[in-house]
Amino acid sequence: MSGYEVSEPRLRCVLPFEAAPAEVRLLRKAVVKQLSRWGAPVAVDEAELLVTELATNVVKHVGEGSSATLILEWRGGRLRLEVHDKSQAMPSLKSADCDEECGRGLHLLAALAADWGTVLTAVGKAVWCEISIGAGRACRRIERAVEVLEKYQEAGSGLALRRTGRVAGLGESAVELIADLLHWTAAQGHDPDDILDRAQMHYEAEAA
Repeated sequence: MSGYEVSEPRLRCVLPFEAAPAEVRLLRKAVVKQLSRWGAPVAVDEAELLVTELATNVVKHVGEGSSATLILEWRGGRLRLEVHDKSQAMPSLKSADCDEECGRGLHLLAALAADWGTVLTAVGKAVWCEISIGAGRACRRIERAVEVLEKYQEAGSGLALRRTGRVAGLGESAVELIADLLHWTAAQGHDPDDILDRAQMHYEAEAA
């Protein structure tokens, strides 16, 4: 299972996976790690449970070994979980007292999520749900950094992006931006090392 991040239009993480019990466990761990990286103030247990149900439904109803994709997306005050598979058979809610397991996961989505739904895609379908969350400071900082780096990258003609790809290109732009800020700091008569130390202290205090 591998993942990659893009930043348009919002914080977003794409995690392809194979429909198998072992992969579902790995997927759950990857989600927890990503939410921690974003600093998302969301109930991790709730997100894990919903991801488990969404992915397990693919195993049960599309077939073990089939390919699927989980998309995590930060949407302002909500976290969106979206699973894409290659089957166009749309799931439906069964009666609450039904003995069949089919539909149980959807009842859980309906109970825990702020909103949920299904949609046909060009190659199959997507089942999605959203969890209401507050916008954490760490996430706001990341969103703000992405906006600045994109503008900075455009000013540099986007060469790093074309050479290395979007995410790696933003990383290269971050290095260049920090270097430019240190030059500006020195030109203003400040100590660049002092500025770096203070920034590091802010980061470590918030990360803790």
